[in-house]
Amino acid sequence: MRQRGHNVRLPWFPHVCLKEAIKRFTASLLPCIFASFTAVFLSLQSDYHFEYTQCDVLGSRWRVAIPNKVETCSGLPDPVKGTQCTFTCKEGEYLDMQSQQCQKCAAGTYSLGTGVAFDEWDSLPSGFVSHGVTTNEDSANTNCSNSTWTPQGEYIASNTDECTAALSYAVNLKQPGSLTFEYLYPDSNIYFEFFVCPERWMTVSEKNWNTYRTELSNGNNVLYWRTSAFALHNRVVKPVLLRNIQISGVAYTSECFHCKPGTHSAQPGSAHCDPCPPNSYSNKGATVCHECENDQYALAGSGSCKPRPACKNSDYFYTHTPCDAEGKTQLMYKWIAPKICNETADGAVTLPASGNKQSCPPCNPGFFMSNSTCQACPEGHYSNGTDCSECPVGTEPVTEFEYKWWNTMPANMKSSVFRQGYTWEVAGDYIYTTPAEQDTDYMTLMLNVPGYRQPHAAAMDTQTEFSRISFVFETVCAADCKLYFLAGSSRWYNDEMEHWTGSAEKQSYSYVILSNRTLSFTWLFQRTEQFNRKYSADIAKIYSIHITNVMGGVASRCRRCALPSGVETSACVPCPQGHYMVNGTGECRRCPPNTFIRSSYSVGPEACIQCGPNLKPNKVRVSLDLRAGGGAPPLHYDFSPLSNVTGSHGGPRFTNRGVRYFTHFNVALCGAESRTPASCLDNVTESGREVKGYICQSTMVPSGIRSQSLVSSLPFLIGDSLIGVTTETTLDGISSPDRLFPSAPGRPDIIFYYKSSDVTQACKQGRAAAVRLRCNPAVTATDHITLPSTNCSEGTCDGCTFHFLWESQHACPLCTRDHYKPIVSECAQGIQRTTYVWKEHVQCYGGESLPAQTVNACVNLDFWLKFGVLTGAIAALLLILISCYFWKKTRRLEYKYSKLMMSSGDTECKLPAADSCAIMEGEDAEDELMDLTRKSFFTKMKAFSREVTDLLHQCLPLSRSDDGADATAES
Repeated sequence: MRQRGHNVRLPWFPHVCLKEAIKRFTASLLPCIFASFTAVFLSLQSDYHFEYTQCDVLGSRWRVAIPNKVETCSGLPDPVKGTQCTFTCKEGEYLDMQSQQCQKCAAGTYSLGTGVAFDEWDSLPSGFVSHGVTTNEDSANTNCSNSTWTPQGEYIASNTDECTAALSYAVNLKQPGSLTFEYLYPDSNIYFEFFVCPERWMTVSEKNWNTYRTELSNGNNVLYWRTSAFALHNRVVKPVLLRNIQISGVAYTSECFHCKPGTHSAQPGSAHCDPCPPNSYSNKGATVCHECENDQYALAGSGSCKPRPACKNSDYFYTHTPCDAEGKTQLMYKWIAPKICNETADGAVTLPASGNKQSCPPCNPGFFMSNSTCQACPEGHYSNGTDCSECPVGTEPVTEFEYKWWNTMPANMKSSVFRQGYTWEVAGDYIYTTPAEQDTDYMTLMLNVPGYRQPHAAAMDTQTEFSRISFVFETVCAADCKLYFLAGSSRWYNDEMEHWTGSAEKQSYSYVILSNRTLSFTWLFQRTEQFNRKYSADIAKIYSIHITNVMGGVASRCRRCALPSGVETSACVPCPQGHYMVNGTGECRRCPPNTFIRSSYSVGPEACIQCGPNLKPNKVRVSLDLRAGGGAPPLHYDFSPLSNVTGSHGGPRFTNRGVRYFTHFNVALCGAESRTPASCLDNVTESGREVKGYICQSTMVPSGIRSQSLVSSLPFLIGDSLIGVTTETTLDGISSPDRLFPSAPGRPDIIFYYKSSDVTQACKQGRAAAVRLRCNPAVTATDHITLPSTNCSEGTCDGCTFHFLWESQHACPLCTRDHYKPIVSECAQGIQRTTYVWKEHVQCYGGESLPAQTVNACVNLDFWLKFGVLTGAIAALLLILISCYFWKKTRRLEYKYSKLMMSSGDTECKLPAADSCAIMEGEDAEDELMDLTRKSFFTKMKAFSREVTDLLHQCLPLSRSDDGADATAES
């Protein structure tokens, strides 16, 4: 590399001791004197050089001689008054320090006037400093001394490891200036930033060189280019490349610079050198370019010629001419420009004959043939590629772009390549990549659309399908070719959606467009990363491209639409939200309950999509009921405390050089309206790509770059639609095995199932996720999310389905009366307390809380004991009284009996007939005369017993006599 126009190194001038040298040759001939004078003059140039002093307050300065050797301190020219500090030279001129006048540069040289340029990078130019440091605290022991920017001829390349490589250059501007440089930033796995103040990071370039320009202020400016790569998942990182750095605003340039090989300047006073055309070359400082020999070739800007190889089939390509009036197209063969092969060499092939006529392919749907060209049908019309027809009343055209015939490049598509030459060419049935000048070239094909019709969707905003682009492609490669598909807001701000490596059989790929800002689509094809031209036969073919719902598109069909009621007009209106169109009638009909519809232009009841388990249209039920089976009452859940976006990350992982990184997830469990979706951001580049949905992932790397503690990259969606909520371990093809998160037997986990519409080469059906909610009353935090601990790194076992366990007390069912029981205390001092407690092993949270303790009046055991004793005593007393009463009655009967016995006369054991057993009148008075109180109670009872016994013995024989009947009758 050579520095252009720096104001430090200045031309050499003669020493005052020149007179002594001349005296030595006074005796010589005049030619010898001149020859010797020239030799001494040149030798003295290495002794010192001129520089200007710093400017004073008046804007003046002095020219002084600076010795180049330390020991040279005498005999130097005296200082002289210098030019004003504002003095400058124009482009193509330099400042002659001897005369302090501007002089024109000679032919074969150039100058920038007040600028410096760096366009040769054979070595690190003077003034540039490159060093490597580590900004990651986890890799403090990593040796980064060799991680620097490396000159590589036409450009300088950054590092590709985890160290931070800085390239700096300090310049003092005497007036406001500017900085311009070109950069190639092909990989988002490396962080690239440029800053003077404030800092600015670069946009990932579209595999091509970008130009950046910024203004610089006068005074000292320190320019920094800094990179830091992270080889995550053992990926190969591509370096950042810089070239053509130009700085303007310096006061002067003191020398002209020779044109580098491959360039020339024919006129004096040139501000730049022109590159040599193809098949020519030039040496350093050339004024003209020289033609190569017939058997040699040279690319544009070459410094030498190379032998031409024998021509091969890969050195030419074919294309089709536009259709003529007869509907014919000609097949044309062309050499790849510039042509570098030799047709006359041994084994060389010749260019096939061109001009073979073929029938033109039909126009694409929505177009018609007019004057041998395909024209778009007028608005309100449709076509299958032949004639346009107007849509009937009650219908409207379905606007889209569908390209499946390739006779000419569509108007909204274009191809390009970094180098000059052909890129993608039409070939009737497909469009393909032609051979490039270098196998490393990126063959670029771009499609731009103006926008999309706003869909009338009832789904969550993050999953609204604005459009869908599908294409059928094929790659045939002998090397490690790559085909990239990118999408974004413009050609400068897009992101890689998918890529394919090596040969890929004919297949289809679809990408769902979820943002109205996605307006640009790019296909990039690179044959190999090796600088050669060996794999020109490797090609990529695209057979068809179809993008739907495009504003300004064409139509191949019409669809029935709803007409406004009560208005005589043919203008179509969309069906109301949640309605579908009855086929063939234009009538709008509401979808059945618990279903939703993605587009209000959908036709037929099949457009109504059934909501998943425990879901309702447009939102997930943050409160739901699940039945436990066996006739048990349903369990009530409320997940609203978990509805906010929650972050989680896996364990730390390390690159090959020990840099720590980890995978970060954002989860938005519930998708009800007005809730913020989860988002993941790429803050590596200026474009700041962001994805939004229910679940997303990004890679986080601790770093000190850009004064950020963490940088995020590689974001992608895991789930943008909710499939259902259930306790089953499988739903709609998504499985969540219990073995990933073992638990004790008990209540099953509640599982949320999600799907993503992002289809990748590895995940043909898109990504999916299962979030398990596990009841744990001990976990009060709302962000306790874990990943599988075994065999499933970074939350996934196959790279497509991700598994999460979310433990929380809010994942428990709501508490009900069945979850607690009462405990009644003993009666103390007439008071009894009832306390409610949770049953053993109960798992619930929220809902119905425990009732407060209740207090009731009561009667204790002492009272009942006393009451029992008293009652028993009263009963005993009553029994005694009753016994006494009957005893007295018995005594009366005994008395009567005795009286009867005594009044019976002499007849033994014969009793007179009694008229009555009752007490006769007047007996009471007689009974009262009996003195019974003189005997004790026990004496009376004993006497009574004895008398009864004697009476029975006396009466018993009477009942056994022969005249017992008479006795009985008499008795």
